[in-house]
Amino acid sequence: MKLTGEAKLLRIFIGENDKHEGRPLYEVIVERARRAGLAGATVFRGLMGFGSKSHMHTAKVLRLSEDLPLLIEIVDLQARVDAFLPELDPLIPEGMITLEKVEVIAYRPGPERA
Repeated sequence: MKLTGEAKLLRIFIGENDKHEGRPLYEVIVERARRAGLAGATVFRGLMGFGSKSHMHTAKVLRLSEDLPLLIEIVDLQARVDAFLPELDPLIPEGMITLEKVEVIAYRPGPERA
């Protein structure tokens, strides 16, 4: 797939403990993005953060939290991201979804892996 020029960056902010039907929500989202044929998805684990309830989540040694913030980023063409949003919306009962315009400078898929 060729992906250069104007695209959309979809960001999904959730918690590490968030689940969908007993499975980690981040896994469900990434698998569905892959099935939808999106260019790629990456999950980032935050060291510290808070959300709408102002509850602090942190990875400090003395105050271990198993519900650290997670950020999932997906970049693809606007039409492909727009088509994915209806599938994503019901999965996120708590969290935040943002969308912004980005410019893809290079997208170079490597060789296929077995």
